[in-house]
Amino acid sequence: MSVFPPAEIQEILDEVTSLLKSRNETVSVAETAAGGLISSSLLTAAGASAYYKGGLTLYTLPSRIAYAGWTQESTKGYKGPTTDIVSGMAKHVRKDLGSTYTISESGTAGPTGGDTPNRTPGYIALAVDSDKGTFVRELNTGLGNDRTANMVRFAVEALKLLRDVMTDQAKL
Repeated sequence: MSVFPPAEIQEILDEVTSLLKSRNETVSVAETAAGGLISSSLLTAAGASAYYKGGLTLYTLPSRIAYAGWTQESTKGYKGPTTDIVSGMAKHVRKDLGSTYTISESGTAGPTGGDTPNRTPGYIALAVDSDKGTFVRELNTGLGNDRTANMVRFAVEALKLLRDVMTDQAKL
C-alpha cells in the first residue's frame, strides 16, 4: 500500500491541522485542479470532523454553476484560472458552509495547457477567505507538464497559504 497523503503534503498538513484543532477553527475547500487532494489530505488526520466543514471539487463548468455561484453570464469571456475567480469561489463556499476559512484553487495541472501564462501547466491561483479578508497568491510550480506532481504541489501551496493566513504572515 502506498502512503497517503504524499510526503510533500504531510508536513504542512500536520502544521495546519494542529493550528485548526488548537484554535477550534474550521476549514472548507473549493478546489479544481487539485482534484480533491486538499480535502482528502485534510480528512486523513484523526479528529477531522472537528475542523473540516466540507469540500467541493469544482472541476467542470456545470459544477461551478451549481455550487460555486457562477452563472452562465459570468462564464462569458472566461479565459482560465485567476485570483479573482478563486476569490469568488472561496467567498461563496465559505458563506454556504460557515467555516472559519475556505481554501480555493484553480490552475492548469497539465499535461496540456494553453497559450497564456495562466493556462501553462504548473500555474495555480490560490485564495483563502476569512474574516480577515480574502488572501490570494499565484505561482507556477516549475514542474512542467507532470500532472500528478503539479496536483501535489497545488495542494501544498494551498495549505501553505492557509497557514500563512492563520499565522498573520499573508498580505492582503
